Amino acid sequence: MTHLTLERHQVWIYLAAITSGLGLGVVAPSAAPLLDTLLWPGLALLLFATFVQVPLWHLPAAFRDHRFIAAILIGNFVLVPLLVALMTRWLPDDPALRLGVLLVLLVPCTDWFITFTRLGGGDTLRAITVTPINLLVQLLLLPVYLWLFLGAEGSQGLTPADLLPALVGLILLPLALAALTQRWIAGRHERAVFLQRLAWWPVPLLALVVGMIAAAQVNIVLASLPVLVHVFWLYVGFLFGAALLAKALSQMFKLPVAVGRTLAFSLGTRNSFVVLPLAVALPAGWEAAAVVVVFQSLVELFGMVFYLWWIPQRLFAR
Repeated sequence: MTHLTLERHQVWIYLAAITSGLGLGVVAPSAAPLLDTLLWPGLALLLFATFVQVPLWHLPAAFRDHRFIAAILIGNFVLVPLLVALMTRWLPDDPALRLGVLLVLLVPCTDWFITFTRLGGGDTLRAITVTPINLLVQLLLLPVYLWLFLGAEGSQGLTPADLLPALVGLILLPLALAALTQRWIAGRHERAVFLQRLAWWPVPLLALVVGMIAAAQVNIVLASLPVLVHVFWLYVGFLFGAALLAKALSQMFKLPVAVGRTLAFSLGTRNSFVVLPLAVALPAGWEAAAVVVVFQSLVELFGMVFYLWWIPQRLFAR
């Protein structure tokens, strides 16, 4: 099996992991405390393996294509939040559900976005160079977005005492270790093999993480099924809306077809890897937030299968 084959079939791997996790949670509910304990190191490894694929030291070079960068920033951090604000008005009045949806839809993807750009005939080089910009800006703006969308009352589950350990231990520390690892690998040519090996980690690690969440939170997942129907259609609508925004921006900035496809995949994919630790760290009563984050990644992966036909063959056809 090649790395590309693994990425092509990852949706079925995650679906099998979630199904197996739910089954384990039903037949062995006593395993939940152990799985909760193992979840944190699993998330830390997942974030490290994800961040190490992002060219963190190439940030200055990413700003050279001014039109593309402007389109990416306006799309991901102005128009997409406006789209999310409009769509979440029809969500049920459930703070945990609303928070989970906002967490995952407000941050652009920094991992499989590159894979789907390559598979969909986009500009892979631009996808790689813009990734550190998306990562940096989303980490800075996410607290601002949540305050604007939820206010102090609506975001009461996001207390610093609850989220600071997750932010430092599961995001900032893996980010710093990834940057140091990249610097170490760049020191000698023969070390590049380590980066190639690390590229295999995200898919099995994410499968492990979502499986553990499904097993530990099986009762929350089953109780959330009626609500997930509403969230499903919101996620599907987001995929269509994001692609149409990319088409409009591409025409506005007169982007080449391949670059426009890259923009569409950037706006359509969301960073569930990064926000999942924050959702998991929420206090008791907010478990549904993590469930809708995991559910979004599954809907998105099926949506990317559709994107791989629609984007190059219809929306951004040559």
